[in-house]
Amino acid sequence: MTGDSEDPNEDVQYHLEVGPDDVADSVLLPGNPERVEKVVDGWDDHEVVAHHREYRTATGTHDGTPISVTSTGIGSPSAAIAVEELARVGADTFLRVGSCGSIQPEAEVGDLVITTGAVRQEGTSAEYVREDYPAAADQRVVSALVAAAEELGYDYHLGVTCSTDSFYAGQSRPGFEGFEARDSEAKIEELRQAGVLNFEMEAASILTLASVYGLRAGAVCTVYANRETGEFRTEGERKAANCASLAVTYLERMDEAVERSDSDHWHAGLSIER
Repeated sequence: MTGDSEDPNEDVQYHLEVGPDDVADSVLLPGNPERVEKVVDGWDDHEVVAHHREYRTATGTHDGTPISVTSTGIGSPSAAIAVEELARVGADTFLRVGSCGSIQPEAEVGDLVITTGAVRQEGTSAEYVREDYPAAADQRVVSALVAAAEELGYDYHLGVTCSTDSFYAGQSRPGFEGFEARDSEAKIEELRQAGVLNFEMEAASILTLASVYGLRAGAVCTVYANRETGEFRTEGERKAANCASLAVTYLERMDEAVERSDSDHWHAGLSIER
């Protein structure tokens, strides 16, 4: 079998060039292909299984738990392709890991933002389902991310993310020669007043597609910029990856606890002890 066909039923996927035996059930989704090596640094072992266009995929184990990572490139269109093709080869859990800009003063540079839901200010998810359909994170994934952040001692914030198609105009930044999009300041202020925590570019589409397809997904990003204070530092780059990797281990334990119980769903009363 080759990766030369666009047929979605082919074993080897057209864009990612991965097959059914190449990825684990749980996949971390950073944007930057160069971040893949930084993600796997914290794992027990790994092997790069594919690299085509912006999509670099590695599979290994973290604390004995099978895990994969696939870079998606920038933005929701390419992230949606990754979710589509990873799902077709058997993945069922997706954790967006990356960087973001905070729009609330308390979410400081170096902190984590764990997404509970996303404002769909991008166009990709609208290609799949009506615009008032919620982009909600899976509650089990959110719980695992919170537990991981607590275990690692990371400062984190839990709440709503805004996903955009534009890093500049869409996030109320000035464009070339100071260009400002219409109602730019009003839009960011509306989001602030509604308690939205951060801007990034992929979470809404990943969460929406996972919900539509009956899969599960979540997102965790390290704050690089605080738009309220004006701070910008690429600090804590590995925090989101470390948190998501540990969360995958917790998810495996949570799934095992559900299987041992009479419950159909994870809840706080179930033990995740091995």
